Amino acid sequence: MRKILVGAVTLVSLMMPLQAFAEEPIASAEALLHQMDEASRELSYELSYILIKKNSIEPLRYRHALEDGQTYAHLIYLSGPPREVIQRGNEISYFEPGLDPFTIDSNKMVAPLPPIMQSDINELSANYDFISMGRSREAGVACDVVRIAPKDGARYSYLLWIDHRSRLVMRADLLDRDGEPLEQYRAVSYVVNPKVGDVLKSLRSVDLPAVVQLPPQPQAELSWQVNWLPQGFESVSRNRHRLVLTQRPVESKMYSDGLFSFSIYVSEADSYTVREQLVRQGRRTLHSHLQGEKEVTVVGDIPPATARRVAESVVFVGSKNGANSTAEKAAP
Repeated sequence: MRKILVGAVTLVSLMMPLQAFAEEPIASAEALLHQMDEASRELSYELSYILIKKNSIEPLRYRHALEDGQTYAHLIYLSGPPREVIQRGNEISYFEPGLDPFTIDSNKMVAPLPPIMQSDINELSANYDFISMGRSREAGVACDVVRIAPKDGARYSYLLWIDHRSRLVMRADLLDRDGEPLEQYRAVSYVVNPKVGDVLKSLRSVDLPAVVQLPPQPQAELSWQVNWLPQGFESVSRNRHRLVLTQRPVESKMYSDGLFSFSIYVSEADSYTVREQLVRQGRRTLHSHLQGEKEVTVVGDIPPATARRVAESVVFVGSKNGANSTAEKAAP
């Protein structure tokens, strides 16, 4: 009888924090995202998580701290060949097998982190709705669940589990337009502790690769433009270069809305060009088609239907369809 009473008392004690959590008022979805953004940028923490894709599971560990106004971070892949990324202020160093280590000037890692951790919430609010989805548990802690849904339906959405106490992201599901998951970031364990900052401060004295000094790249004047873009996507770079293997000239533009990005490539068609091709692997879509003597290819983190519409809206300067177009236009 005594064991039964002890078990009952234990069960009640475990349920009380969850009940109290359920009774607390939920902050607005946008407020939660701002709190998440602040926590991700300012706390000293270590997060172990897995990135789940259709055919793979990648375990990773991410450490972050803000010390004396400077960001320090360290991402390490926990399986396979040693790979890591180190951030020290506005310098990010990459260590990859088969490549010489290098450092670039940047304040954003190109690494498997939930993109929302490196996005501007205020900018996203113009093109996404932030929807509170209630409360749940993830990684053993109580979480507020928020959906980031596009207003135009022309891109993917995210479902986030945000730790009620620390406001760190415990889980992030990338969903297609049917609500099916394309990939998931799921925390396994985490700790918020100033000692993480003490560990990362040692990066101050680490001898990292010298910053790569790239010559300034003039913004090339391209012979084409895009007549339709999803609302909020803006050009962030453009380039003209030759493919390494074939030396075929290619013109390209990259676009981003602050959460997702894609690139358009235009080149002369050759004997290897197919009339139309569509491939989707996880979050990445590739759509290419022939337009006269040109091959137009769209590659990026957008749905296939959006990639197709962007590709088909490309017009060439001086052509019948593009002669009167003077600027790229976003969807209304």
